[in-house]
Amino acid sequence: MNKKILIIGAGPCGLGAAYRLQELGHSNWKIYEANPCVGGLSRSMKDDKGFIWDIGGHVIFSHYPYFDALFEKLLSGQYAAHTRSCWIRIMSSFVPYPFQNNLNFLPPDITVECLLGLIKAQNQEQAPSNFKEWTSMTFGEGISKYFMHPYNSKVWAHPLEEMSFSWVAERVSAVDLKKILESVVKNTKDTQWGPNNQFKFPLHGGTGGLFEKIVPFIKDHLFLNKEAVSINTAKKEISFSDGSKERYDALISTMPLNEFIRCSDLHGLEEAADSLRYSSVLAVGVGLKGETPSDKTWLYFPESDCPFYRVTYFSNYSPNNAPEGCWSLLTEVSHSEYKHEDKGTIVEKVIEGLKNTGLITSKMEIVDTYVFDAKHAYPTPTLGRDAALAAIQSKLMELDIYSRGRFGAWMYETGNMDHSVMQGVEAVNKILLGADETVWRLKQ
Repeated sequence: MNKKILIIGAGPCGLGAAYRLQELGHSNWKIYEANPCVGGLSRSMKDDKGFIWDIGGHVIFSHYPYFDALFEKLLSGQYAAHTRSCWIRIMSSFVPYPFQNNLNFLPPDITVECLLGLIKAQNQEQAPSNFKEWTSMTFGEGISKYFMHPYNSKVWAHPLEEMSFSWVAERVSAVDLKKILESVVKNTKDTQWGPNNQFKFPLHGGTGGLFEKIVPFIKDHLFLNKEAVSINTAKKEISFSDGSKERYDALISTMPLNEFIRCSDLHGLEEAADSLRYSSVLAVGVGLKGETPSDKTWLYFPESDCPFYRVTYFSNYSPNNAPEGCWSLLTEVSHSEYKHEDKGTIVEKVIEGLKNTGLITSKMEIVDTYVFDAKHAYPTPTLGRDAALAAIQSKLMELDIYSRGRFGAWMYETGNMDHSVMQGVEAVNKILLGADETVWRLKQ
C-alpha cells in the first residue's frame, strides 16, 4: 500500500524520517515546518556581526552506525573532531568533570567532607523516592550539597523532589568508590567518562549546518512556514494556519506532546498532557574581540554568582563560528514556572556572571551579544511522566500517530540529536517495513 505519510516538524527527528523516506524510495509523503528554516532546536543563526550561534551548547556524538554514516555522508569530512575539555567552576577554581571523580581538586576540608558522605552513602538500604533523594543516597551529602543539588536545580529549574531518577543511566557518572579514593590519594585526574568525551562539530553553519545538508534530498516534499494548528484524528486530517488541510494514513509528529493533545480532537488525555513539565532556556551569546584565552570546550556552574548553568567556548568548536579576530562564549540560563528570568536584563546579568567567574575581564572588548529564548528546551522527567506518556502514547499508536523526537516523545534520556534522528528513521521503518523501534520504547 502506498501509504500517505505526513511529518510535523523539520527538526532532527522529522528530518531523519524524511531522509529515510526518500532513501527507501517512498514518494507519498510531506514534511511541514512552522519556522522559515529547518533544524528545530538544532538550527543555527548567523547574526549581522558575522557570529554564528546555536540554541545552547550542542555537540554531536552517536550511539548508532546509521547516524554515523549519515553524518559522514552529509558533511563529507567538513567537520572538526574534539576531545572534551569540560570543567566545573566552583569555589573560585576549576574542577574537572565529572565532579565526583575529581574531588582532589577541591579544598582539603571539602574533599574530606565529600568523601565521608560518599562512604556513608554506600551503606544506604532505603530506596529513594525521587531524584533529590537519589543524589543524596548515591553520592552522599557533601557532593550533593556542593554540586549535585545546586547544579541540577539550576539546569532543570524544577524542584528536584518532584523529579524521578529513571533518566540518569547515561547522563550521570556512576559511583566507583575505589576509583574515587585512588584519585584522591594519588592526586590524579579522571576526565574520560561519558559518551560525549569525543565529539564532532560542523566546520560551517554551526550545528544547523548538519541538518541543512538534508534539505537537498527532501526539498520537493518540504514545506516551510507551515504551522499545524489542529489535528482531526477521526478523519486523519491536519489543518494549518493558512487554512489548508491535508489527509494522512500515518502521521509522524515532533510537536511538543502536550501541545499536540491540546490541538487534537482527543478527549480524556488532557490531564495527562497538562501534567507534562518542561523548562525553557535563554541562550545568551557574547562575542569578544581578540583570541580565545582558553582551550576548554564547556563549563558547568553550580553556584549563585552567575545566572547560567553552562558556558560553551563556542568559537573553539569551529574557527568559522566567529569572525576573524574574535571569539565567542555561549551561555545557557534555564527558566520555568518555578524559576523566572527577565529576558530584558539577561544580557547584563550574563556579562556580570562571566566577570564574577573569571571567564572575561573588564578589559576585554565585547563586540556582539545574542539572545534566543527556547520555550521548549528540556522535557522534565517528573515523577508522573511515565504514567502520563503511557496513557497518551498508547492511544496515539492505535491511531497511526507516531509522536517522536525530543519533545514529541518527551523523554530527555533519549533526546539527543542522534536519538532524535534515529526515532524518525525507525518510525518510518515501523510504518513501511513493520520493523520494531529500538530507540523509542513505551515505558509502562
